[in-house]
Amino acid sequence: MEFQIPDFAPAYPEIFLLCMAGAVLLLDLFFGEKIKGLAYTVSIASLLVTIALIVGSTQQATTFNGMFLRDLMGDILKIAVLLFTTMVFIYSRLYQQDRDIFKGEYFVLALTAVLGMMVMISAGNMLLLYLGLELLSLSMYSLIAMRRDSLYATEAAMKYFVLGALASGILLYGMSMIYVATGTLDLAQIHAAISAGDSANLVLALGLVFVVVAIGFKLGAVPFHMWVPDVYQGSPTSVTLFLGSAPKLAAFAMLMRLLVGGLEAMSDQWQQMLIILALFSIGFGNIVAIAQTNMKRMLAYSAISHVGFFLLGMLTATRDGYAASMFYILVYGFMTLGSFGMILLLSNKDSESDMIANFKGMFSAHPLYALVMTLLMVSLAGIPPLIGFNAKLAVINALVESRLYWVAVVAVLFSVVGAFYYLRIVKLMFFDPPEGEVQLNGGMEMRTLLVVNGLALIVALPWIGWLIQICNSALAQLA
Repeated sequence: MEFQIPDFAPAYPEIFLLCMAGAVLLLDLFFGEKIKGLAYTVSIASLLVTIALIVGSTQQATTFNGMFLRDLMGDILKIAVLLFTTMVFIYSRLYQQDRDIFKGEYFVLALTAVLGMMVMISAGNMLLLYLGLELLSLSMYSLIAMRRDSLYATEAAMKYFVLGALASGILLYGMSMIYVATGTLDLAQIHAAISAGDSANLVLALGLVFVVVAIGFKLGAVPFHMWVPDVYQGSPTSVTLFLGSAPKLAAFAMLMRLLVGGLEAMSDQWQQMLIILALFSIGFGNIVAIAQTNMKRMLAYSAISHVGFFLLGMLTATRDGYAASMFYILVYGFMTLGSFGMILLLSNKDSESDMIANFKGMFSAHPLYALVMTLLMVSLAGIPPLIGFNAKLAVINALVESRLYWVAVVAVLFSVVGAFYYLRIVKLMFFDPPEGEVQLNGGMEMRTLLVVNGLALIVALPWIGWLIQICNSALAQLA
C-alpha cells in the first residue's frame, strides 16, 4: 500500500496557531523581561493572522482520511472563536497586570485552548474530537489555577478538573461503545452504518446515553451543572470571561459533529434526552439566579439557562433549529463578553468588584457605561428589540415549526422569570444610591471596545435576517 502525504492546506490556520503558541513561549522566555507586553501583542497578532488565513481560503475540503473537515460552519465558528479570544485579551489586560498574571504562559495556554476548540470544530472523527476537547480542557484547568495565591481559584480549578476528568471518561466510554456497535470512529461512516441498520442497537443506545451525559457535563446543563457556579466565581474574572464565551462555540460544533454528523439517525432518542436537559437547565438556572448576590455567580446560573435555550434549537432535529442554535450561541457569546467586561471595568487592584451591589448608582457616576450595561442586560433577558430577543425568537420559531408547542410555552414562561434578575441590575444602576465611589479601571482600548460591544446589539438589528441565513447556509449540508 503506497503512502500518500495528506493535504495540509485545510489545516493551515491550526498549524500556524500551533507554531505561534510555541513562538510566544520562546519570545516570552528570552525577551519577556525586556519588552513588556510582547506576548500580548504577538498573541493578538497571531489570532488576527489566523482569521486572515481562514477568510483567505474558504474552499470546502476533507483531509487526513476524513478526520479533518473544512466547511462553512467550521469557518464561521473558528472566526468567532478567534474574535472572541482577541476581545478577551483586550478586556483583561489591565486586570491581569494588577494581579501579576499578565505573563507569557497565560497567552500560551489561551492559544492552545483556542487550538483545541478549532480542532473540535473541524473534527470528522471521534478520536480527533476527543483530542481537541482534551487540549481545550487541560489548557482551561491551568488557566483557572493561574492565581496560585488565591484559594478560590485553586478550589475552582480542582473542581473543574475532577468533574472534567469524569466527563471525559464518560465521553470516551460512550465513544468506545459506538465504535464497538459500528466498527468505525469516522463520523460519516457511523452515520452511514446506523442509517443502513448495520449496528448493534443496544450497545449503540448505551453509547448514545454516555455521550449525551458527557456533553451535559461539558456544557454545564442541569443536572450536570455542579461545577459551573463555583468555577465562574472562583476563577480570575479574565479567565471566566474566556470560559463563558469561546468554548460554548466549540461545544456547539461538538454537538453538531456527534449528534447530527454521526448519530442523526438516532434523533428520536437523543431528542428526548435533550428536552429533559434543556427544560431543567432553563428552569433551574433562571430561578436560582434570582437569589444570587455575586455578579459572576448570577451570570453562571444565567449561563446554565442559556445553555438550555441553545439546546432547544438542537432538539428540534431540523436545519432551522440547528441554525437558530448556532445564531443563539454566537449572540450569547458576544453578550457574555460585554457583561464580564463590565465587571472587569469596575474591578481594581484591591477588589474584584464582582458583587451585584457594586453596580448601584452607576448611572449618576458613569452614564455611558450604565447605558452599555443596560443594553447587555436587556439583550440577555431577551427583551425586544435587541438582538438577544431575535436569537430567542429564532429558537422559539424552530420549536413551533416542529410542533413542540408545550416546550416553546415552558421556555417562554421561564424567560419571563429570568428577565427579573437582569432588570434588577438596571434598577440598581439607575435608581439606587451608590454605596461608595464608583470607580472605573480600564484603558482606552478596553473602554472603546466595551462601548462597541454594547452598541453592536443595536447596530446589528438590520442584518439579523442575513446572519440567520448565513447560519442556515452553513448547516445546509449537515442537516
